[in-house]
Amino acid sequence: TWERSELPRRGIQSIEEESEDESEILEESPCGRWQKRREEVNQRNVPGIDNAYLAMDTEEGVEVVWNEVMFSERKNFKLQEEKVKAVFDNLIQLEHLNIVKFHKYWADVKENRARVIFITEYMSSGSLKQFLKKTKKNHKTMNEKAWKRWCTQILSALSYLHSCEPPIIHGNLTCDTIFIQHNGLIKIGSVAPDTINNHVKTCREEQKSLHFFAPEYGAVANVTTAVDIYSFGMCALEMAVLEIQSNGDSSYVSQEAINSAIQSLEDPLQREFIQKCLEVDPSKRPTAKELLFHQALFEVPLLKLLAAHCIVSHQRESKRARAHTRTHARTHSFFCSRLSQFPALELDKFLEDVR
Repeated sequence: TWERSELPRRGIQSIEEESEDESEILEESPCGRWQKRREEVNQRNVPGIDNAYLAMDTEEGVEVVWNEVMFSERKNFKLQEEKVKAVFDNLIQLEHLNIVKFHKYWADVKENRARVIFITEYMSSGSLKQFLKKTKKNHKTMNEKAWKRWCTQILSALSYLHSCEPPIIHGNLTCDTIFIQHNGLIKIGSVAPDTINNHVKTCREEQKSLHFFAPEYGAVANVTTAVDIYSFGMCALEMAVLEIQSNGDSSYVSQEAINSAIQSLEDPLQREFIQKCLEVDPSKRPTAKELLFHQALFEVPLLKLLAAHCIVSHQRESKRARAHTRTHARTHSFFCSRLSQFPALELDKFLEDVR
């Protein structure tokens, strides 16, 4: 009887001890604000990032992620130090709804090693990859509306990164580095710029992620933003079919499996959209902004589009509000609509897109 009553207590005690071990503070940032814990987080399995731990922001009282990039040799870091700092300075300035926030970074250089530590927003809701696995249990394909919403949000983030000066290449875009919140908001994270990818201790050795990287990786000295478009295309394909079948027992995804997944798509526009992203020649791939206006994602009734072009054209001649006419579908009579009748924010965004 004593042993039976003690077993649950011992189990609870063991869990509590394990929890205490995970919350143990291993290290602090130089400023003392960020405290690294023992507990690792799911975001750690991404190329370019060697370790990722849960950490505490002692000023805001929220959990964050402590990311570590280990350089293979101290001299490699010294050669790249200024370039690395410039890239991370840019990353900290990023402000976009669909990009995981960068808070702080610093370098830790010892005699025998060098590492860059950077603090990012913690995404507790899980990766898109995890969400797709759950969805696959009950569905064969992804709902088209959800697919469009996800693609639009990811492309919006990529367009923002690529429009920076100089352009920021994400370099790590896979379904493991895209996060989905409970309200459907998508955020891309784990940006490990190509500046550091070529010098880090960890290489892209994981077979399961190799198919996300463009063919020109490793073949050319300087890659362009087109590598992100290729990776996005692979993400868009995986989002549509929920899973691209790997090669038997191996986690390697072959070109044959990719082609088979593309051909399984019923919507020809969706097929064409993905094929454009996966062009072998990087110069033939569309930009993120161009993809946002592809018919697979962006569809506007012709009359609405013509009216918008008319407004934009007239605004160039005069700042005065002008009316545009349209034909009523049933009576074919003309009636007048004024700019003031439309929601300002919605109209402004649409007209900006048309411009």
